[in-house]
Amino acid sequence: MSRILIIGAGGVGASMASIAETRTFFESFVLADIREQLCIDAVKSLDNPARFSTAVVDARKSADIVALAEATKSDIIVNACDPRLNAPILEAAFTANCTYLDLAMNLSKPHPTNPYEEVGVPLGAAQLAADQQWRERGLLALVGMGVEPGLSNVFARYAADHLFDTIDEIGVRDGSNLSIDGFDFAPTFSIWTTIEECLNPPIIWERSRGLFTTECFSEPEVFHFPAGIGATECVNVEHEEVLLIPREIDCSRVTFKYALGAEFIDWLKTFAYLGLDSTDKVRVGDVSVAPRDVLAAVLPNPAKLGHVMHGRTCAGTWVKGTSFGEPREVYLYHVADNATTMREYGAQAVLWQTAVCPVIALELLATGAWKGVGVRGADAFDAVPFLNLLGDYNTHHGMVEMGPRLWPSPRPTGQRGWDRPIRRAIVPSI
Repeated sequence: MSRILIIGAGGVGASMASIAETRTFFESFVLADIREQLCIDAVKSLDNPARFSTAVVDARKSADIVALAEATKSDIIVNACDPRLNAPILEAAFTANCTYLDLAMNLSKPHPTNPYEEVGVPLGAAQLAADQQWRERGLLALVGMGVEPGLSNVFARYAADHLFDTIDEIGVRDGSNLSIDGFDFAPTFSIWTTIEECLNPPIIWERSRGLFTTECFSEPEVFHFPAGIGATECVNVEHEEVLLIPREIDCSRVTFKYALGAEFIDWLKTFAYLGLDSTDKVRVGDVSVAPRDVLAAVLPNPAKLGHVMHGRTCAGTWVKGTSFGEPREVYLYHVADNATTMREYGAQAVLWQTAVCPVIALELLATGAWKGVGVRGADAFDAVPFLNLLGDYNTHHGMVEMGPRLWPSPRPTGQRGWDRPIRRAIVPSI
């Protein structure tokens, strides 16, 4: 039995509570946030809240998190905040001798002079650098345990262990046919995080080159998604799998591509050209504010869009290599239907799909099916227990064989992607 402390009661944290409610693997579940009313509302919505409680905590203050973990006798701390708060929460878990789990890794810093060819400070650098400390303490920090990264890494592990003899490329591919009534532009996930992923230089890993970057929205390809989503153009963006998978799985290349769509990319271009993606504070009258925070404040809250959202979202991992000496290509995937997640959990599909994966990981850690020490991704653990448990949560994964006369393989368009490098507006910072 485990005592779980969730830091962050936004869309993902609240969805985790609703998913965990029907499971028996934990003893207590504390939902904590600087805005306690969010926690109270999430717990009130549960049918059986007996094992759930709420708390107030400032996630910027590591000592406050340690005190809360000790007061609640928690043994697992889950970081359901955005990556800007990773450092104090990770430090608190280490100090409190707790297992740590997050959904996204520390933010990167682009190369100062050559950002579209060379890597600056990569995603999760400080977290991965702490691996030896966590090993010596006998503790586990399970990083990037959402759907992407997270389930995508589980799929990569399963393919390496059970489907392939050799692997040429592992490529995470994400697409949807989601639509939102009444909005010309309304992201289904945090716009803050979306901008970070899509407007930073995309990263690619190759055995012969290591990590390198490319222009934004590079290497466009047409990818055929299952479950009625269909053929959609995918482009390179920055994502954690490219850092994590080569640490654990023998392959030659790792990529991550989103099916963003031309219209969505045009919105992102506009934000960049106007400087609205900037995180540097500017003076506006008597206050100082970051343009990206303003953008996040004026756009609709993704957690509140489920009732006007329609369609499905697909997260998966495309793997190409050999099996029994013959070429093989597969796509392992998971689909969330918004109508289903809203009806059964009251959460829109993207947030619910992100939340179900850490809950499953918590159950595997609590039951001992997953064990380990150090700073690790999901690809460091046996994929079979996770995929079996995914079915127990009544949300199954799928797989298609790809190639001639089978499911269509990805087809490069031959286009450059973005037709020019990003030219951000020069915003005077304070």
